[in-house]
Amino acid sequence: MTAATHPASEDTSALPPYVLALKERIAYLPEQNVERVLRAYQVGAVAHEGQTRKSGEPYITHPIAVAGILAEMGMDAETIIAAILHDTLEDTSLSRAALSGEFGDTVAELVDGVTKLDKMRFSSRQEADAESFRKMLLAMARDLRVILIKLSDRLHNMRTLGAKDADSRRRIARETLEIYAPIAQRLGMNKIKAELQDLGFRALHPDRYRVISERIRAALGNRREAMGRIEGALTARLVDERIPVRVVGRIKSPWSIYSKMRSEHKSFAQLMDVYGFRVVTDSAMSCYMSLGVVHALYKPVDRRFKDFIAIPKANGYQSLHTVLLGPFGAPIEVQIRTEEMDSVAERGVAAHWAYKTESGPANSAQARAREWLASLADSQANTPEAAEFIENVKIDLFPDETYLFTPRGDILSLPRNATALDFAYAVHTDVGDHAVAARVDKKLLPLRTRLESGQLVEIITAPSAVPNPAWLEFVVTGKARTAIRQYLKHLQHEDAVDFGHRMLDRALDAQGTSLDAIQPDVLEKFLQKSKFKRLEELLSDIALGNRMPDQVASQLVASRGATVRGTPVTHVAEKIRITGAERGVLSFANCCHPLPGDDIIGYLSPGKGIVVHRTECPNVVELRKSPERCVAIEWDRDVQGDYRAELRIEVINRPGVLATVAAAIAAADSNIENVEYVERDMAAATLLFTIEVKNRKHLAEVIRRVRRTGVVSGAYRYPL
Repeated sequence: MTAATHPASEDTSALPPYVLALKERIAYLPEQNVERVLRAYQVGAVAHEGQTRKSGEPYITHPIAVAGILAEMGMDAETIIAAILHDTLEDTSLSRAALSGEFGDTVAELVDGVTKLDKMRFSSRQEADAESFRKMLLAMARDLRVILIKLSDRLHNMRTLGAKDADSRRRIARETLEIYAPIAQRLGMNKIKAELQDLGFRALHPDRYRVISERIRAALGNRREAMGRIEGALTARLVDERIPVRVVGRIKSPWSIYSKMRSEHKSFAQLMDVYGFRVVTDSAMSCYMSLGVVHALYKPVDRRFKDFIAIPKANGYQSLHTVLLGPFGAPIEVQIRTEEMDSVAERGVAAHWAYKTESGPANSAQARAREWLASLADSQANTPEAAEFIENVKIDLFPDETYLFTPRGDILSLPRNATALDFAYAVHTDVGDHAVAARVDKKLLPLRTRLESGQLVEIITAPSAVPNPAWLEFVVTGKARTAIRQYLKHLQHEDAVDFGHRMLDRALDAQGTSLDAIQPDVLEKFLQKSKFKRLEELLSDIALGNRMPDQVASQLVASRGATVRGTPVTHVAEKIRITGAERGVLSFANCCHPLPGDDIIGYLSPGKGIVVHRTECPNVVELRKSPERCVAIEWDRDVQGDYRAELRIEVINRPGVLATVAAAIAAADSNIENVEYVERDMAAATLLFTIEVKNRKHLAEVIRRVRRTGVVSGAYRYPL
């Protein structure tokens, strides 16, 4: 079936009531666009013919309802057409080419962006959801309207959730509260966010929702007179000052009450004992004048004023917030904003979309949303796993924000509890990678310092500084986490390539040749046959234990048609020297805890790389039964860092003995990681200490000091 098989014009009087209702809602569009929308309905109705929803209604009622939600926002024709057709690619035989031919590339691109990844196979539902969500975010980055369709789709699904079974209701509600409502908030769409939260809360916790809703209704009934008096007083005073205003009482939603009860540990009575009002006026100057007027009418509460007009929120929200002490002893929360700010606060990126041309200026919410989406696109390019990407996005959707100043006076918005290092990465990835400290309000502080709104932050960098794994423990933003992981993976790859090169060279040397002696065309053919794009990939695979260097060496020698000349090579191949810092390539066996200075042997473990054992480790006998996996290695002369060792200490069992031994270990400059009693009776006890030392010599010094304590009958390395 193609879109072109349907007549373009049809008697609109024969249209169903829900389509006629949509036609009335899109009356703001030019006539030819209204015709295109009705044409989309005809195409969608034929495509979905015979399909029904769980409720039994014709399926086409759902996309028409989604289009209606977008029409209420005043969206353009392409968005509304794409909404009507948003399930056609996934659920019907309609092709993208047919869509594009009938309605244009923009509509086809929007529909494709919203379409789920149903044709790919995933190992779990969670992975499928993550990949689908990731695709949607990338489509958002190309065109913001994709997320507006998706949010409207989710909103209508939540409104009609009753037809689903209980498990599906809970799953969809949880996903709505965790992902879609925060996205609506991030895009400044407070009206949709509030309804998604309300519907999600009702589906996930129906009993709690009912109880809180009833208590809100009862509380409002008792306070109606007080609310009216305060509203009247505010309006009268502002009108006296000749400020054009509209004063509206604000009512807290069940979800906001519930979440604040949980996060702030407050009772229902404490949260409801607040009167909320919104003052809407004509200009920013009138907002500040109104602020002076309400402060003269009621006393302001100290430290409860916020200026989001001068410093807008990350989603473009602007307003003045103040808290006043009211006539009934209860606080009054007042938001003061212009009509334009009120529109952006309610509809966010969707505000004024119908009147915005491609070349025209975007509102603040649209501009900031694009910045956020650009950073998301950058993050996903460096995050191969969909689930990890979604976790990073969830962090960025955290609603509480910290506003910080750069030395040039620019404002950066970061999630609550963000650190100086998060700030460094928000400025630029290069600044984060080379950060060493921060100057916060002219005071020198470490990178792990948590920041607070209003602080002036300057990052101190050094060309030699590089990220380290410990940074992952305290950063909170997705951008910082992704950048640090990317750098560490790059380092691991470099180390693996270098180590693999040494292993292959050693194996080739044993066969009387070298990697340099292998002709480029022979090497190229081998790489193609082994499905490697570059030599570096082969070398990394060897270092990670996925290929045996001796086998690769034999295959390369055989490929070039050469045989080992004369008698077999008898010289002993050089051992590979290790420093212990080969990240991701080396690990140290827990069975014997090798230390610098020990005689060691490496064992190639698939996917892990080389696992280092002491040659006298009891497990080595078994490992030597696979000689092709054993690697001759030794410690380099200059080895840095701390290594784990275990000490078995036999002591006289008396009070204070543990403290005495621990003090002796600390006096030898060694850290204690763990201690446990292995055996214990009235007279004696055996302790097993896990400690950090630099090498065998350092361990010997620790043992000497422990033996000198006078409470120890035996101290030795474990295992022997």
